[in-house]
Formats: sequence, C-alpha cells, structure tokens
Amino acid sequence: MTRLDQPVSESLSSRSGPTGQTARRLESREVPLGGIRGIVVHRSLPQRTLPMVGAWCFLDRFDDEEVGMKVLPHPHTGLQTVTWPVEGSIRHRDSVGSDVAVEPGELNIMTSGYGISHSEFSLDPAGSPLRGLQLWVALPRDVADIDPFFERHTELPVYRADGLTASVLVGRLGDVVSEATVFTPLVGADAVIDAGARVTLPLEGHYEYAVMVLSGTLEVAGESLTPGPLLYLGSERESLDVASADGCRFVLLGGVPFAEELIMWWNFVARSHEEIVSARDAWESRSIRFGSVEGHGGERIPAPPLPGVRLTPRRRQS
Repeated sequence: MTRLDQPVSESLSSRSGPTGQTARRLESREVPLGGIRGIVVHRSLPQRTLPMVGAWCFLDRFDDEEVGMKVLPHPHTGLQTVTWPVEGSIRHRDSVGSDVAVEPGELNIMTSGYGISHSEFSLDPAGSPLRGLQLWVALPRDVADIDPFFERHTELPVYRADGLTASVLVGRLGDVVSEATVFTPLVGADAVIDAGARVTLPLEGHYEYAVMVLSGTLEVAGESLTPGPLLYLGSERESLDVASADGCRFVLLGGVPFAEELIMWWNFVARSHEEIVSARDAWESRSIRFGSVEGHGGERIPAPPLPGVRLTPRRRQS
C-alpha cells in the first residue's frame, strides 16, 4: 500500500545499531489512506526512535469492515512490498504484468528495484472484513536498482513446536526457510500459539527482533502484549520464550541491523535527496521508468509536493 496521506519524509538509519536485549513497547499511529473516505491503517514502522528492524522499514496493520481497499496505481523504488492478508482478498495488479488475488495464507512479494507501479483493490463485497499486514523491506545498495519483479507463494513452510505453528513468510526460523527472494538476512513469521502453551523459539544472536500481536494475549520478554503495539526486543538473543493463557496469533520480525543510511519519502526508498527528486519527477512525467498498470484507464495517484527542505538521513534513537 502507498503512503497516500503521509508525504512527510522518514529518513532511516540503523548505523548506530541495537544495543543488546531490550523490551520496548512502541504504539502505532492511525494513518488514513485514500483521503477522507479511505481505509485507516495502524502504522508501527517507521518510528522516530526506531526507523527499522533489520531491513524491515515499514509496517502497517489494516483492520477494516466498512471501506475496503481502493488504492490506484502508485510507484515504488528501492524496496520490496510484502502483503500478508489475514482476512479478506485483495486484487494486485502491477506494471510487470501481474494480476493476482492476494488471499489469506499466501505471500505476495513485489521487488521494486529501479521502479515499479501497482494497484490494490478489495475483492470482497462492501462491508466484508479486511485484515492483514503490509510491510516493506529495504533493498541494499547493490540491488537497489535491479529490474522489478513479482513473486507469489501459495504454500509456505511451517515451523512447528509443541503448542505452536508458524508460517515462515520470508527468511529463516530455526531450520525452516522460506523460498521467497530476499536480499538481506531476515525473518518474518506468522505464529499461532495454543492456549496454555509455553514455547521457546530459536533466534539468531546477530539479528534484532520485534513482535506484534494480531489476536489474543502473549507473554514475551516480561511483557503482556495485546493487539496494537510493536514490542522491540533488540538483539543478542539466542532464543525467545513465549506463552499465552488464552491462545494468541502474533508476528515475529527480525534481521541483521541494516548498515546503510536511507531516506524514505512517500513510496520511495533511496540514498540521497537527488534520488528522491528524480523518482518523483519520473512518476509525475509518466516516464517509462515505472511502466503502467492495466485496467485503470490512466488513473493513478499523483505524487505529493516535496518539502521545502533537503531530505537527510535520520538515525535511530536509543
């Protein structure tokens, strides 16, 4: 999904790196997409104090039963979009020719590289529930300008423990590895833990991690976590104990701290102010850089005006 109503820049840097284990609760903020009648999402990344978790640089949770998703063609550069519906179906169309229904339990991952455009519209009747996550993964410098492509994975590998199952969307959890293409070491997993279960999850000590609950209550790192906030766990953990009295569904995100300084403005991830300006100009001039998305009669989302200041990277705060 695009950041339709949030043109303010977010400058990302993990260069300072995490400082070991922590348990820091970060509240989401509500953001309207598509104007006054658009869907409202809950944005957990980026945060002013935490721009990224590994290469994960963007996390929206959508939970809607009225408006549905109606996002016209819009551009992306320098990132991968990871769409994970929990309830409801979304039609994805893009400028590399993809036209698919994004269904719960299936992973759709779009790599923008140098430039791609896409649209997203609800497939279910008006008033049907639409719930899920939209995430972005920042591309490292050496692949930031690759040709765009799209992947759909209808069967995902599952990590299993006594009382817990976890679909591994991307990366690795324990010995379970997703086939989805990624360019940095990371993990994204959707886990369900049974009521009354207590499970130890294997982690990578050189990763940083965060957890978000989708339903139920999770006991993790000394916190009782319910749907809404993102719990940042830091790094230097070889394992993570999780438990739930009532049963819980939660998402685990993690990865090697991203070493590059980035600027994120609107739908673009780049390394400099000039790259952002170039991408915006290309979209506004209808350059072939972003191609076209069939089925919209030329309609698309215009880029917001650039701020009157030079965009610079911002480092995470401890």
